Amino acid sequence: MIHKTAIIDKKAIISNNVKIGAYSIIGPNVQIGENTIIQSHVSIVGQTKIGKNNKIYPFASLGNDPQDMKYNGEITKLNIGDNNTIREYVTINPGTAQGGGVTKIGNKNLLMIGAHIAHDCILGNKIVIANNTAIAGHAEIDDNVILGGNCGVHQFTRIGKMAMIGGMTGVSRDIIPYALSTGNRNVLNGINIVGLRRLNIPNKDIISLTDAYKYIFRTENLSENLKNLKSDIIKNNLVMEIIEFINKDKRRPICTPTIK
Repeated sequence: MIHKTAIIDKKAIISNNVKIGAYSIIGPNVQIGENTIIQSHVSIVGQTKIGKNNKIYPFASLGNDPQDMKYNGEITKLNIGDNNTIREYVTINPGTAQGGGVTKIGNKNLLMIGAHIAHDCILGNKIVIANNTAIAGHAEIDDNVILGGNCGVHQFTRIGKMAMIGGMTGVSRDIIPYALSTGNRNVLNGINIVGLRRLNIPNKDIISLTDAYKYIFRTENLSENLKNLKSDIIKNNLVMEIIEFINKDKRRPICTPTIK
């Protein structure tokens, strides 16, 4: 059902069984997948493609101009996958010409009230972003990450798979997969053991991951610590993900524990 007060451009592509509430605005270059529910007072404009079975709550703004001083009206994109929940007042901007031209949101994510996803961000699947969290441009957030309320994520920051970040944390350094992180300027607080157990990761893998964490961050010389990791620990797939994450080209330093 499409409410009679909704303003939908004739060029917009609206798939079957899409519901659009009162006073929502859909621009000419928007595509909306099947069974998506758009409640009242939602604005979706720009080169925005939204997949199937999403639910978008009132006053969300998707696809409007990036908040970037370099943006000069270039045609850039916002792609949103399937089965996402986008709550009230969420804002998601498209990419910029300097940053690759596209912002991508995966599947089954929960973006809570007031969350902001800036230009050129890449988000994976099953991510939870709590109320009023702001993700700056070019950030990359992998699957199953949880960001607590009122977090601020610095531009070009990477957050690895299944990391959990405490509320009001300022994320200015890359967070390895499976880690816990908090702080005014984020530090590591160990491994997300509860999250690993919820996904039924075997205990032997969790133990290997914990041992690797202790060794990798035993000193501030991460490169040297990685070289000296025991061969049996390196064979663990979870540990290999962390090693690859640390060794990947990056714009931000790796977040570490407070080493005493």
